[in-house]
Parts: sequence; C-alpha cells; structure tokens
Amino acid sequence: DAKHLVPNKMRDFFCTINLDQEEVFRTQVVEKSLSPYFGEEFYFEIPRTFQWLSFYIYDKSVLQKDLRIGKVSIKKEDLCNYTGKENWFMLQPVDSNSEVQGKVHLELKLNELITDNGSVCQQLVVHIKECHGLPLINGQNCDPYATVSLVGPSRNDQKKTKVKKKTSNPQFNETFYFEVTRSSSYTKKSQFQVEEEDIEKLEVRVDLWNNGNLVQDIFLGEIKVPVKVLRNDSFQAWYLLQPRENGNKSSKTDDLGSLRLNICYTEDCVLPSEYYTSLRNLLLKSSDVQPISASAGYILSEVCRDKYDAVLPLVRLLLHHHKLVPFIAAVAELDLKDTQEANTIFRGNSLATRCVDEMMKIVGKHYLKVTLKPVIDEICESPKPCEIDPIKLKEGDNVDVNMENLRYYVDKVFREIVRSSISCPTLMCDVFYSLRHLAAKRFPNDPHVQYSAVSSFVFLRFFAVAVVSPHTFHLRPHHPDAQTSRTLTLISKAIQTLGSWGSLTKSKLSSFKETFMCEFFKTFQEEKFTESVKKFLDDVSSTESKEPSGLSEPVHLKEGEMYKRAQGRTRIGKKNFKKRWFCLTSREFTYHKQQDKEPIFTIPIKNILAVEKLDESSFNKKNMFQVLHGEKPLYIQANNCVEASEWIEALCRVTRCNQKRLNFYHPSAFLNGNWLCCKATIENTVGCARCTADVPADTQIEIDGDREAERIYSLFTINMSKLQKLEEACGSIAVYQGPRKEPDDYSNFTIEDSVATFHTLKQIIDIVEKLNESHEKYQKKRSSSAKYGSE
Repeated sequence: DAKHLVPNKMRDFFCTINLDQEEVFRTQVVEKSLSPYFGEEFYFEIPRTFQWLSFYIYDKSVLQKDLRIGKVSIKKEDLCNYTGKENWFMLQPVDSNSEVQGKVHLELKLNELITDNGSVCQQLVVHIKECHGLPLINGQNCDPYATVSLVGPSRNDQKKTKVKKKTSNPQFNETFYFEVTRSSSYTKKSQFQVEEEDIEKLEVRVDLWNNGNLVQDIFLGEIKVPVKVLRNDSFQAWYLLQPRENGNKSSKTDDLGSLRLNICYTEDCVLPSEYYTSLRNLLLKSSDVQPISASAGYILSEVCRDKYDAVLPLVRLLLHHHKLVPFIAAVAELDLKDTQEANTIFRGNSLATRCVDEMMKIVGKHYLKVTLKPVIDEICESPKPCEIDPIKLKEGDNVDVNMENLRYYVDKVFREIVRSSISCPTLMCDVFYSLRHLAAKRFPNDPHVQYSAVSSFVFLRFFAVAVVSPHTFHLRPHHPDAQTSRTLTLISKAIQTLGSWGSLTKSKLSSFKETFMCEFFKTFQEEKFTESVKKFLDDVSSTESKEPSGLSEPVHLKEGEMYKRAQGRTRIGKKNFKKRWFCLTSREFTYHKQQDKEPIFTIPIKNILAVEKLDESSFNKKNMFQVLHGEKPLYIQANNCVEASEWIEALCRVTRCNQKRLNFYHPSAFLNGNWLCCKATIENTVGCARCTADVPADTQIEIDGDREAERIYSLFTINMSKLQKLEEACGSIAVYQGPRKEPDDYSNFTIEDSVATFHTLKQIIDIVEKLNESHEKYQKKRSSSAKYGSE
C-alpha cells in the first residue's frame, strides 16, 4: 500500500513492478484515494540479469498518458537487506537521467606511438563492440547510438557512432582513436611526470542515446572508465549502464509519499545435479528414519527460525521424487502424540500442517480453478450486497435482502465444493487417507475425528482460504475491492463453519462471537449439510481410483494475451502482428480473437516439435519465441521477459515427452527466401542450432529438484551454528545419559533418540562442508573468468 501521495487530492492510482525499465507486473487501479491499498502478491522467476528492481506509482488518466508520481528503486545487491520483512520506502522522483538499463561491451587499449619528430606519445584506442538489453522506447525498440568521449580537466574530445535502427541489442563494432596530449616542451625526465599526471585525470566516457529524429534524443545510460587503469594493457569487458551522476537528485523527495513493500528475494547458485546426490538421498530417506525427529527433513525444520523457509523446498523436493506422502504421515503421527483433545486436531502451525498446506497449494491449483473460479468470477464481476452485520450496514441497506444474497452465494460455493471430489488430485486424496486413519488410531473412541482431521485441511486451510484471497491462488488477477472482499470474507466464514464436522449443532452455534452469524446459520438445515460434508470427506479421503471421466478432462495450464505474427505473409511490419488470447492445456495450444471466444487456431500438444526463443533480429522485437509444429513456425511476442520465460517453460514441460521432438532448430526466422541465422535458402532445411535441453519437471507441477536441494543446502549453511550446537547436545545426552546441560539452548528442539539424531547431524554437516568446497571452487572459477568491468 501507499500513503500521502501527491497531488494532494483524491486520484486513481496503480503500481507497476519493473526489472530495470521493463514492466513485468501491474496492480489493479485503486480509485479515488490518497493512500491506496493494493494488497497484491506477485511471485516470479527472474529470467535475465538486472541492476534495479523498481516500483512505480502512476496516476491513472483517461484521456492523457498516465502520470508517473514517483518510484522506489532497489539495487540488486541491496535486495538481501530488505527480504522477508515489511518496509516503508519514500518515493523518489522519476528523472529521465536515472532511467537506465542494459550493458555495453568495450575494448580499451593504451598504445605508445613515435611521432614524426621522434618523440613518444600515447594513443587511446576505444573499440565499442555492442550493447545488450537496451530499453523499449514507447513500447518499440530504440534507435540507439553512442558517443565516446575522452574527458579531462581541460579537454572533452567526443566522437559518435552510427545510429542503429530498431534494436535493443545494437552491434556497433566501431573503433575510435584519441591522442593523449603532451606539453610542447619537455625533457625526457619530465615526460614521464606529465604522462602520469595526464593519465590520473583522464577518463573514457561512453553515453548511449536513442535518436529522436525530429524530437529530443533520449538518454539511455553511461559508463566511465579511468584511463589510469589501462597502463599498457588491453582491457575488454562488459559494463552495466549507469544513471547520470545528477540523475534522481531532488530536494523534494519527501513530498511524493511513501510505498510499503514486502520483498522476498532469493538467489541460488545451482551446481550440476551430481553434486547434490548425497544431500538428496539423505532427505529422501527421511520418512524411513526412526524416530522421524532424527531425520534430515525434520532437523531442517527445527533449525530454521521460520518453518516456512524449510517447508517450501522440502515439500517440493519430496514431491518431485514421490516421497511426500510417507513423510507427511510420519510427521503427522508425531504431531498427534502431543494432541490431547480430538477437537484441536491439526489446528496448530506444526511441520505436519505446514507440509500439507504447501502440498495443497502446489498440487491443488487446477482443482481450485475448476471448482471455484466460475463462482468467484460471478461474485467479483456482478457483486450483490451481502453485509449482514448491523453495525456495518449502510443507509438504505435491507438486511433481509443481503442475507438472501449471502445465502445464495454460500449455497453455490458449498455445492461446487461438495460436488468436486471427482476432481480432487490423487496425491491430496492419499494424504487425506493417511491423516484420517492416523486420527482414528489416536482417538479410537471418537467417531467424528476421522472427518475433522480431513475437514481441518480441505475446508479450513484450502477452500476457505482460497475464497477469501482468490488473487493469491490465481483465481482472480487482482485483489478484490473492499466491498467484494467483505462478501468473500463472510462466505469464507460460512464455508469454514459448514465444513467443520458437527459445527451446526446448537451448542456450537451459541459459541459464535458474532450474533449476526449465529442468526444466519439458523436458516441452515443441519442434517442435510452434515450428510453432504460427510460424503465429500469420505470421497476425498479414499484411495479408490477416480472415474475415467475425471482423468480425461484436459488440464488448464496457462492463458494470457500476447502477439502472434500472421502466418503465411511475407510483409514485415507492425500489421503482421496481432493481439490474441492464448490458452495452453495438457491437450492443445490455441489462440483466440478474444478471451472466451472459439479458437481461431489449434495445435495439438502431440504435434509440437520444439519451443525455442527467437532472435530479436528476426523482426526487431523483444521477448519473442517460436512454436515449431507440422506447419510453419508460430512466432509469438510476449509482453515482457518474465511472461516469455513462463510460456516457454510451460510449453516445454507439456511437450517434453513428444516422440518427434526436434534436436535442431533455427534461432531466427525464414524471411525473403533465406534463414536469417544460417543463410540457408531451403525453408524446410534442418536447423542450425541445437535445441535446448528438456526441462526436468512434471507436466502439471513446476519443480526443479536441484534448485530445491540448493535452497536446502543454503538453509543448512545459514543455520550451521544451530546444527553444531544440536550435535553437541546429542553427544552429551548419548554419553552421560542424563538431562541436557544447557536447556535454554536446546529446549525448543525435539530429541527423541540422541544417537540417531547425532548420526544424521554428522551426515548433514559433512555434506554441507563438501558442498561449501564445491561452491568455493565455482566462485573462484567464475571470478577468474568474469568479464564485467562494472561488477
């Protein structure tokens, strides 16, 4: 959210998230506010190098261009200082001199030359090779050129490259020569002193500009290199473009308002898969360790300050290797040992409950979409007033009508849920089956506990949470407005109550804090709803296979608006690209003129031969990729780099098992009778570049096992001191067979079997130390081969 924005009058605001100058996400517009609450979450993989993560606040305009009020820009290196916590940031002014992105490739050399009169002078050679990743200007590729200057106290020699048309990755390959001037009269002795003095004060400056033709040129960034670093060596490097020194400097920064952000940024250096074999094997056998508290998976959750940090990579890794269900069963059994009353079963934030929560989020995405999305769309797009709290009723509201509206929505949502068991993923059913039988075993005299063990997850932690926060579960693109949020909150409360086994009894209803909710639930027939819930819970906690019709439905994977090049045309230009709505399922890839319209073009998944990036040079457009199938390639332009990466990844996952996948492809397009990449003139000739490797992930679940292993290694590394203390504690207990010497340090840890725990801890520490060595070797190799002059 933001507060105290300017101008100091009620306006319509929205916020964008940018990688450098490229917008990757945009919030909904919050109308008529000075302190807009956005409440939106965006999670994405960053597919390219970047310098700044920026957040821009815009004042929405109907007739004119949206006005940028201010921004928050955080340098990549500083993101770790803000991760995992909320921070208020003062908005900074948006200054064109500070809006930069991209990098430039330079080769610099200082030569000694003998002049005609026999004296020695020095010549600076600047070879500007290329630039990469320059920003779009007004949505189009820029027309860049560079100025190369040698700047000193009494000189400013400037030279200019040619303008390159419509490209964000210009190839300049131009060389410029500058003489390092000398005093007209000098002795052999003084020459060296003058040379040193000159070099100390000279610098090479390269400025990138967009050629504006009839309007003013736009600054794209600059770099400065002191000449003294060269001496007599040739120096070649990539330099990240920087803002001007006076960019983003203003005395009015306090007047623009502030923005509150919660940023979670992780950066992992993932080594080849074989490096993680030992760690992976140790984690995968966690469910076989007796007791479970001595396993590597359990120890990981114990040493992490926030259990969620450990749960996410652990669940994903176990899920990827089909080891999640036995692990959840083992930790749930440990959880139940400490549960004294059946009515509090699985209500806390233990390792077991968090693992199930995370599993449902990952595995249940499609299940939520097919079950709740239609009714959530109806509630959000055609909202009816549903407020039944007398205190919150507005003037003119009819509480009876509102109660009818709320009842209509609750009935509809409840009906969709209890009819959805056929769509419940098998993995969720397997987990619920285990939980149900563990609960019945722990409380054999309570006939209802087997149902409440399942309903506490599927109703309270899954459906009810998705109803109240549909944007978090990708059921809606944005956070709903205040009135709709209130409606969804009331529906969510009702679903929790209806789903909680036995909660419709009179004794339960009397315990409601809000009397208006108690009155609302008196209209429900207890027996009818209880039987529906019971049947649904029986179905979703059964290990019986689903009906074939449930499996034959195509799985919806991704959809969105992009641009595609018209097929079969030879004309090149903007008219060739049309905006279309794309949809990917497990069965086919289609595009439509508009959302919810019939498809114009369909490619069966089995016919897709490859999905690869397309060189920008093909059509002078960024973020392009190609779908190769039986006919001509389908060329598509995404809206930004994140979107392009996500589409390529999704298409690669769903087609990776196709038997006729290509091994080679053309990175560029076939235009004007030849392939731009290899100049071959035959259109159906074999590709000139090898296709990218298959994505090691499940079709419906995006998991990279090596990355999750690397994340777990990082967590163990961060918490190494706790691991070592825990190892000492286990050693003391094992040797002395007595109480722990320092209860304050270890009282929060579960040590059921000190010998088994000690053995696992020793393995973890040894594995982490070996991985530390591998990472150090890699970093040394990377630093010795790095060619970034500005990093």
